Amino acid sequence: MPGVPLRDFCQARSGDKGNTINVAVFAPIQPLYEVIKAQLTPERVKAHFGDWVEGAVVRYEVENLWALNFVLHGALNGGGSLSIRMDNLGKCFGPTILRMTVAVPEPLLSSFRGGRGK
Repeated sequence: MPGVPLRDFCQARSGDKGNTINVAVFAPIQPLYEVIKAQLTPERVKAHFGDWVEGAVVRYEVENLWALNFVLHGALNGGGSLSIRMDNLGKCFGPTILRMTVAVPEPLLSSFRGGRGK
């Protein structure tokens, strides 16, 4: 199974409150939701963001929207006006999570892409 960047088939949205960020990943169809649900664990998401996330990562499954919502604690270096980071509001976390890759069965990927490849 090829490793496919989430950006090839998912959408993401991120937001913040204080020193906490939430990042939601949305799959376009239920079979792809099952793929991301199996592979996007809190541990893997935390590892992906590395030192940017100092606290725990909690995952919430939103089955009716084919979405996963991750809450990243301690992710803004104190948050808002306390942080000296370039992105002190967490806006980059949505696009950044879409860089992660997941293994997608080729028939599923081809059917989603309409058999036309990438």
